[in-house]
Amino acid sequence: MTLVAMCVAQGMILLDNTIVNVALPSIQRELDVDPGNLIWVVNAYVLALASLIMVGGTLGDRYGRKRVFLIGLTIFTAMSAACALSPNESVLIAARAAQGVGAALVAPLSLSILADAYPPERRTAAIGIWAAAAGLGFGAGPVVGGVLVELFSWSAVFWVNVPIGIIGLVLVSTGVRESRNPHARKLDLGGAVLVASGLCVLTFAIIESEHFGWTSPTMIALLATATVLLISFVVVESKVREPMVPLGLFRDSRFTVSCGVYAVMYLALASTFFFITLFFQNVEGWSALEVGLSWLIMNTPFLIASMLAGRLAGWIGTATCWLGVLALAFLTPGAGLLAASPGYVLIGAGYGMAVPTISAVAVSALPLEHSGLASGVLNSARQVGTAVGLAALGSVGLAVTRNSWAAKSAQLPTSAQAGAPDVVQDVSGGQGSVVAQQLGPAAQPLADSAFVDGLHVALLIGGGLMLVAAAFAFITLRRPAVGASAAGIAVRAQGATDGAAS
Repeated sequence: MTLVAMCVAQGMILLDNTIVNVALPSIQRELDVDPGNLIWVVNAYVLALASLIMVGGTLGDRYGRKRVFLIGLTIFTAMSAACALSPNESVLIAARAAQGVGAALVAPLSLSILADAYPPERRTAAIGIWAAAAGLGFGAGPVVGGVLVELFSWSAVFWVNVPIGIIGLVLVSTGVRESRNPHARKLDLGGAVLVASGLCVLTFAIIESEHFGWTSPTMIALLATATVLLISFVVVESKVREPMVPLGLFRDSRFTVSCGVYAVMYLALASTFFFITLFFQNVEGWSALEVGLSWLIMNTPFLIASMLAGRLAGWIGTATCWLGVLALAFLTPGAGLLAASPGYVLIGAGYGMAVPTISAVAVSALPLEHSGLASGVLNSARQVGTAVGLAALGSVGLAVTRNSWAAKSAQLPTSAQAGAPDVVQDVSGGQGSVVAQQLGPAAQPLADSAFVDGLHVALLIGGGLMLVAAAFAFITLRRPAVGASAAGIAVRAQGATDGAAS
């Protein structure tokens, strides 16, 4: 019963990650969301999860894993309904942030609840089943999302969580025993508040940089505030007796580099998915279902490579990811599935190789008693990389698109040029057909070309950062992992299933 409950909950969390990506263009159109705020639909969830996932594990250890898990699952389910009912982008973004809070309580506890429920000789098999269920949720997300958006609307991708969440609540309430750690660390509330506030201010500043300008007093004040908050977090963590993130973990270069490589990998992946989804649905006119089905080309090599990850090097996977992002960076209007397939295959295989291997290296680099903490820090690095990376590369891509449109719109008929500034948000979101309705058919190819210019620059920067990450992985992580313990196996299993879920 415990295994079924944890499989349902973890599968739902990963389903929600991938299912929302496919719905972004529909959300953009139906709620009239500008591209900058569309980034927040993703980042509000990711930032809450990144900031609080370490807190969720600590709360469960201290006050009861079942109790905290139920609270988190209740929040996640209720906020999924709130997302579906959102009348505008502000309510949706707020509900997504609250949904991330619920996920932060659920995600770190499912594995620890399983570990408590099963004796060592049966634990690995249980974790394998749990990992397979999570992988099923991840793999099914794009296809299920495409079907739901096609048959109903974008809200259906959130409604689907409600019955699954209710089933999970019943299973956990009736079939899971309570457990806690009598020696659990104290809650580092100050550290949690500082890191959450710092990341939110930093992300807000990056996303809104196009509106404020990098040299404006507002931008300088925001960046200074974020810097002070994050430095204060480091100072607090170095002073308190039981910090949320013990800084001593980073004395091991293999652990530090693993976290850095992980963050960069998801920095590139989040921005790639964001732009590619808008490209194929808005520029190329694909349906949400067609986009979801196309991702199977990525999922299949990912799952195959993840099963062989123990024999493959993390740096090879990171370099393969770089090649995949680079291949997608050169898509042009009119490109079909054949043009995108090499990039999809390389990204899937690369992440399948890199994620489980790097996870195992990070865990085995530290003493056994810190394995759970190492897994939590690594997961947080992934979420931070996703949030900050999507904000940064999304803002760069949107800025390039706007500048390109300003230049290309000079080619429009004189009667249409006056309206060019009014449609810049549509151009930035890849909605060339909307631009054509307002400025005439001649405007669509120019708008599509401007959007693709932004895509090219954003993905090329992401690819460049991936190349740097691959170099660090080659230098630091080539030595085989030692002491990989049951916790290391657990992290590899988790990495194999949720690798590209962001």
